[in-house]
Amino acid sequence: MAAPFLALAFVFSYLPLYGWIYSFFDYRPGIPLKDSEFMGFYWFTSMFSNAVRRQEIIRVLTNTFAMSGLSLLSSVLPVAFAIFLTEIRSTFFKRIVQTLTTLPNFISWVLVYSFAFMLFSVDNGFLNNLLMGLGWIDRPLNILASDSNTWLAMTLWGIWKTLGWSAIMYIAAIAGIDQELYEAARVDGAGRFRLMWHVTVPGIMPTFFVLLLLSIANFINNGFEQFYVFQNAINLARIEVLDLYVYNIGMMNSNFSFSTAVSLLKSIVSIVLLFVANSLSRLFRGESII
Repeated sequence: MAAPFLALAFVFSYLPLYGWIYSFFDYRPGIPLKDSEFMGFYWFTSMFSNAVRRQEIIRVLTNTFAMSGLSLLSSVLPVAFAIFLTEIRSTFFKRIVQTLTTLPNFISWVLVYSFAFMLFSVDNGFLNNLLMGLGWIDRPLNILASDSNTWLAMTLWGIWKTLGWSAIMYIAAIAGIDQELYEAARVDGAGRFRLMWHVTVPGIMPTFFVLLLLSIANFINNGFEQFYVFQNAINLARIEVLDLYVYNIGMMNSNFSFSTAVSLLKSIVSIVLLFVANSLSRLFRGESII
């Protein structure tokens, strides 16, 4: 029964790894790989031997680790949201809130940027029109093209988009907590907040730590769709993460071999982080995640 899923994993996850071979050649589109010059580990060593490329790698790694770190710190928000959502007595209101907070997860980042453009556009954005109409500003604010607080802004957009969806796992974990624990706590005089703190929170901590460790293992893979649609010439230095850098170098500058080498480096770092997270899991929880 697992064979079809193993086949799909092989086709979409392992078979494409053949493309790593491009990092050992000086590949140019239109020229067969067999006719391309073999470069060995040149593209890998040039990341660190070339001063310009070394600075670029350090810059994009800084952006990647900064925004992934902020996302990691905000991982407690879905936990708090799930706990407070389950405490809502009105089932109707609870379903409305959960639906409205889950829907953004299914919206593409292109539509999210369109929404942001309508809000913060310099020409006819809602926020600028409102602030200028109230007389609070003299000229429109160019929020989308600003490089100030880029990391925080991208983190907030990510939270808005994924908060409801990320809370689903914790809501399911809360539903699986033994109700007799709540009854015993009530008999001992525990109020509503003590029930949350002493029963609900400990009950979902195993789920939280597993997801946290998986997030640490996937620390460097923060995607590029969000940063691709929000990038511009002004904020590029602060918004360009590793995945976006690979895309820009490979597709925009047609340096497929070097971009493949950078992508391979990213995979190696991800594997190292996975084993670090697994070691932390064995150390603190006594269980392995792989």
